[in-house]
Amino acid sequence: MGKTCRNIKESETGECIFGYTCGNDITARDLQEKDGQWTRSKSFDTFLPLGPYIAKDLNPADLAVSMRLNGEIKQSSSTRNLIFGVKKLVSFISGIMTLYPGDVIMTGTPSGIGPVVAGDRIEVEIEGIGVLANGVRSYLGRF
Repeated sequence: MGKTCRNIKESETGECIFGYTCGNDITARDLQEKDGQWTRSKSFDTFLPLGPYIAKDLNPADLAVSMRLNGEIKQSSSTRNLIFGVKKLVSFISGIMTLYPGDVIMTGTPSGIGPVVAGDRIEVEIEGIGVLANGVRSYLGRF
């Protein structure tokens, strides 16, 4: 988000959005199952890489989105297939909570998620933004 907003209409969301980037929403599924909820399984220091850039002049309505695991395409879709478009999401969320500069809203993911193991390489690509690449290492199962 680029500015503070609360209870904004869909038609006003463009004034509040700073830009768009890629995100890789990592989940430790073993901890998710063990805990019965998601807080810890999504909250390790390295579990939400963002980047590589923030695109400011971009229409998010119909962009190609893909994810590759070790070079193999696992997800491939378009933002036109989002259940809720960006404007609707921002408007809805701003009706529940105040959004502040620097807040990030994740829009969801195409089908094709799956397990990763230490040594894997994940590449998230969104048309007009670029490729976010990260490696996977073990959190050592210390919990």
